[in-house]
Amino acid sequence: MSLIRTYGPGVLFAFVIALVANVVGRWIPILGGSVLAIVLGMLINQVVTKPAYLHAGIAFTSKKGLQYAIILLGTSYHFSAVISVGKESLLLLISVFLTAFVATYVFGQLLKVDSHLKILIGVGTAICGGTAIAATAPILKAKSKDVSYAISTIFLFNILAVISYPLIGQIFGMADGFFGQWAGASINDTSSVVAAGFAYSDAAGQSATIVKLARTLMILPVTAFVAIIETRKNQKQYQSESKFSLITIFPWFILFFFMAVTLNSLGFLPVWLTNQASSLGKFLIVMALASVGLNTNIKQMSQTGFKPLILGMLVWFSVVTVSISVLMWLQ
Repeated sequence: MSLIRTYGPGVLFAFVIALVANVVGRWIPILGGSVLAIVLGMLINQVVTKPAYLHAGIAFTSKKGLQYAIILLGTSYHFSAVISVGKESLLLLISVFLTAFVATYVFGQLLKVDSHLKILIGVGTAICGGTAIAATAPILKAKSKDVSYAISTIFLFNILAVISYPLIGQIFGMADGFFGQWAGASINDTSSVVAAGFAYSDAAGQSATIVKLARTLMILPVTAFVAIIETRKNQKQYQSESKFSLITIFPWFILFFFMAVTLNSLGFLPVWLTNQASSLGKFLIVMALASVGLNTNIKQMSQTGFKPLILGMLVWFSVVTVSISVLMWLQ
């Protein structure tokens, strides 16, 4: 009962916004429920002061809702599709990582962006947005201001991607698989990848999710590498004040996603159950995005300064350009 009292009001509030967004999204399919949920959440956050009792539930939905959604979506996947997409995307993902980190270093040096902020924006763009930033920040002992800058910058381009990608895909008549791989490889945050993918088509959404999860797994070697570099820079301080733990940073929801894929691949899940789980997963995505919107302060984002914003834009544009170029070359 205490959990219901703590989280229930905020979760219910996000549920209502997601429900409205889904209904309106059917009338405006070019936007869809996901985009409308973000926009509605942001608008509500600007004009209404949220009661304190909503905060815990909204934060819970924005952080955990997407993870539960991806696990549920895993019930509709087969390992044959996962392996196929993974093989096809290997060169694409390597290109994205190299582009993101080289662009971050070069443009970061030119713009004279603080080193910690530069790294946070780089890992956020290369891997998985806010999750990668949150995992890397403690290793760097980054200031809360830098973390806020990085997340705000990454989130801005997530919103642009969710809105623009399906439109671009339709204008150029992209095939579902092509669009899914492009979205999965070049959109920063997992929620935005899934939202943009499924807004285009179910097939594109599945492809985008697999590619994005492959990117997300890179959080392990990248954060380990950052930890090693930081350790060498100040070994005594690192050993006395900070402990690097793979258990802490590992995205455990991916493990449960593959467990769901395994159960479905072995034929343990009936079709009616996978259909219901997939529908619920898609709705949870809309709820999570509504909660993200409710936690977004446009004024604070505008105060993060131009240099981090320009850096994020240049790095993201580099990733977008290289990823679509590699895909066209592979085609």
